Amino acid sequence: MPMKPLDFDRRYGELDQVMGAYLGQPADDEPDRPSLALRAYLRHTWHSRPWALSVAEQQLRAYAHNPPGRLRQRLGEFYPVPDVGLAEAEIQGWLLLLADHIKQSVESGEVPRPSQLPETHWEWHARFPELGQFLGGWFSQDIPDEFTDHEAAVRDYADSTDRTLVARVVGEIRELLALELDEADYALAVAELGMELDPPAPHSTGSWLGSVADQLNGFRPEYA
Repeated sequence: MPMKPLDFDRRYGELDQVMGAYLGQPADDEPDRPSLALRAYLRHTWHSRPWALSVAEQQLRAYAHNPPGRLRQRLGEFYPVPDVGLAEAEIQGWLLLLADHIKQSVESGEVPRPSQLPETHWEWHARFPELGQFLGGWFSQDIPDEFTDHEAAVRDYADSTDRTLVARVVGEIRELLALELDEADYALAVAELGMELDPPAPHSTGSWLGSVADQLNGFRPEYA
């Protein structure tokens, strides 16, 4: 039977976070150079959950030294490492290399500087999680079938979402706008975060995000 959530988190929770950073990215780590995916994980985790780095290092080593045997696989009580483009015989060494990079980062105390732009799809969503939920959930290609326009979608989000989450979205929009990107980078940002539509005329992507933050600050839920 599958593992219970607490047991899974104790054994594999942070390992899963590291593996998630590799989705869509090559596992091309070298002894003297972590991959783009691992650099993204290190940068975000240092600045958001630094205590988790030691957990990741321990779980990577534990999994590498004790891979799941046939019984655990049959019972479903194991973590299936995603396909990262490596042969099965290479996985153990790769996991230990990741653990070594994380250990070196922690022991050296070299905190990666925040990047102006997230460098991977995983990092975009790790840095702006609620904005990703908002844009991906309310501004997909299906919006014309559900709402009359962009403002109606924003209103629906504001009315149907807990105020704490709405406040987080507003904060994440303000953080994104504070980067003072050019319009091409704002367009890249919203696409990475799940938006599949152009902003409404006459807005640019940046000006539309600003107007959305203002709208969400002004809206109040409609209670029956």
